[in-house]
Amino acid sequence: MSDIILDSKSFQSAVNKISREISDNNKNIREVVIIGIQNKGVFLAKRILAEIAKLVEIDKSRIPFGTLDITLYRDDLDDLSSKMPVIKDTVIPFDTGRKNIILIDDVLYTGRTVRAALDVLMDFGRPKSIQLAVLIDRGFRELPIEAKYIGIRYQSEKLIKVECKETDGADRVVFIK
Repeated sequence: MSDIILDSKSFQSAVNKISREISDNNKNIREVVIIGIQNKGVFLAKRILAEIAKLVEIDKSRIPFGTLDITLYRDDLDDLSSKMPVIKDTVIPFDTGRKNIILIDDVLYTGRTVRAALDVLMDFGRPKSIQLAVLIDRGFRELPIEAKYIGIRYQSEKLIKVECKETDGADRVVFIK
């Protein structure tokens, strides 16, 4: 049994809110690149990219887009000894130097995924800035990491699942009991 935190309409509203805030805070769109963290962060990043392109009235292909897999940078790989981790693509086909990276993920909780993502990004060079955007901020951080752009805050230590129409058939966020 699960409770719905965001339905499809609220999900899209959160994406629109994040997109507006990113657009408002990054007036020189030529300095912006968008990178989604595998898995759901990639789908959200694509949507946010499309919304930003609409807001600033440019073709979305003019905003560089990449994907990031943090699997090999996780600090809990030893805890996964019974499961072989699945490594997904990291595709960053542009120079990140002197760019404002908008790093996008679905949920921010302990901060460990973002810490791993920052480590990966630094391997690509030194950006001008990295701004974190998340659909949901759950609170309960273990590391000093905060998102600049947040769809909603939903403080909970319980499991939250983000469902996207691309993989799950519908957009929603549920709280798993």
